Amino acid sequence: MRSSGIGGQAVIEGIMMKNKDKYSIAVRKPDNTIEVVEHEYVSLMEKYAILKLPILRGVASFVESLIIGMKTLTYSASFYEDEEEPGKAERAAGRIFGDKLDSILSGITICISIILAVLIFMVLPYFVSSLFKKYIVSNTLLAILEGVIRLIIFLLYIFLISRMNDIKRVFMYHGAEHKCINCIEHGMELNVENVRKSSKHHKRCGTSFLLVVMIISIIFFIFIRVDSPALRVIVRVLLVPVIAGVSYEFIRLAGKSESRIVDILSRPGMWLQMLTTSEPTDDMIEVAIKAVEKVFDWKAYLNDNGINIEDVKYE
Repeated sequence: MRSSGIGGQAVIEGIMMKNKDKYSIAVRKPDNTIEVVEHEYVSLMEKYAILKLPILRGVASFVESLIIGMKTLTYSASFYEDEEEPGKAERAAGRIFGDKLDSILSGITICISIILAVLIFMVLPYFVSSLFKKYIVSNTLLAILEGVIRLIIFLLYIFLISRMNDIKRVFMYHGAEHKCINCIEHGMELNVENVRKSSKHHKRCGTSFLLVVMIISIIFFIFIRVDSPALRVIVRVLLVPVIAGVSYEFIRLAGKSESRIVDILSRPGMWLQMLTTSEPTDDMIEVAIKAVEKVFDWKAYLNDNGINIEDVKYE
């Protein structure tokens, strides 16, 4: 079936689901009830038509994902924060910025996260590979070595965080998110039983996107060369949005295409999802279903694809 177009993100004890200009957050609260909220989000691509162009739309989508992701994580975490008296610095900041404080803090957090990610995954591999210049003369081989080091750092990072207990639960919700989307896109009624039978891997996953970024960066840095070491670092930083844009185009194609070639190219990302997704419990699936139904009419989607919900047979 054609792509549903919905996507999401696992949060603290919950799921965020986005469909067009709306997104929902469903969270299992400490009292075991499910809180579901809906928000509207005007995309940068709607404000600025130029951002709808290939590559640019990938950059815009990446930035929007960071913004929405941080907001939803902060919201979900608020249900599990210990009640503490704000410190002097926090009270002072609250008086200065008022209701905008949370947005400002989220913006600062996003900026710091991006800077750290660029330093760790783009700049650090370059300096590590430079240590082998005495032994490797070929610039092409050095670029490949840099890419391999980048992949190793990325995979090690994914592996280490997947061992953390809190992250394990997030990855279970991540699995529930994928299983809901797969359930719908394979023409089944959205219920706990059908979702449980669906795959926890999906081609449009953010994990796959990040892996594609790592691989495409290898290709870019093999062919784009400068002599100055300082310029090499600058080029790597400046090319990050371009690499993200190209990676987005591939993930977008993979989510829509049934091509055998695209399927093969997508498999490494699907394999990596073995680390970042886990089988969810039924109560996690219930949360994911609530998030989907808040922003997506899956019955209308099935009807549009020629499937009458009353005629569907269930195993």
